[in-house]
Amino acid sequence: MKLSKSLSLLAAGLASLSLTFVAHAEMQWQDNSLSFLYGNGYKVDYSLDTDDASRSVVTFEHASGHSWGDLFIFSDYLASDAGSDELYTEVSPRLSLGKLGGRDLSFGPVKDVLAAGTLEFGNMDDPHRLTATGPHFTNKLAGVGFDLAVPGFNYVQANFYHRNNDDRADNEQLTLVWALPFALAGADFLYDGFIDWTSASADAHPSMNFASQLKWDVGAHWGQPKSLYAGIEYVHWNDKFGIKDGSFGIDSNERNVNLLLKYHF
Repeated sequence: MKLSKSLSLLAAGLASLSLTFVAHAEMQWQDNSLSFLYGNGYKVDYSLDTDDASRSVVTFEHASGHSWGDLFIFSDYLASDAGSDELYTEVSPRLSLGKLGGRDLSFGPVKDVLAAGTLEFGNMDDPHRLTATGPHFTNKLAGVGFDLAVPGFNYVQANFYHRNNDDRADNEQLTLVWALPFALAGADFLYDGFIDWTSASADAHPSMNFASQLKWDVGAHWGQPKSLYAGIEYVHWNDKFGIKDGSFGIDSNERNVNLLLKYHF
């Protein structure tokens, strides 16, 4: 209990401290984007309506590098064809121990070691529920991150977290993220994504969420590379939300393909 409380406070502290650093430290680079996705095959919404499987998703993303580390924020607004709405946001600051300590911490494939934190916020408005407002939650994650040097990739990161969950028992999470640019038949592409693996807990099954995007650099064709992408997103999620597939008659293994447009500004 003391460890969970300490890690929870660390995650909140990392977010607060990083936002303070944003205002007072040097920003070295930043990228902002808006995406629109549409797909079918979504599983385990709170209404458990099997016809409520299609989603339109609008996503805002911010990524930036600073003299203290880096910051990633995204917010998804999901609207189903059956009328349910969901807003989900993550704020993920990482403090570079190498930069803050003025030392080179690289070894082997590791370029830097970071203190990593994430705050997850969610809520849902679902007309199929007895009440108009669905669950609201704030999960706090804290741990350690590694920047990895992998040939050909723009970046590869591995983050290990302890999760302090709002609505269930605490557990652990491993997150891998990557971005791989490549050219094919004279066109430029980007393949990026993440893998989240969460451990079992007292009230949840282990879960693995693999989501990746294959995108064609449309903007490069009119002299504005990396400004507009078109492509697909594929989601392969086993035991979504820690619900074991088949338990209570619920299909929690999600497989869906989304059409994607993404604009960077």
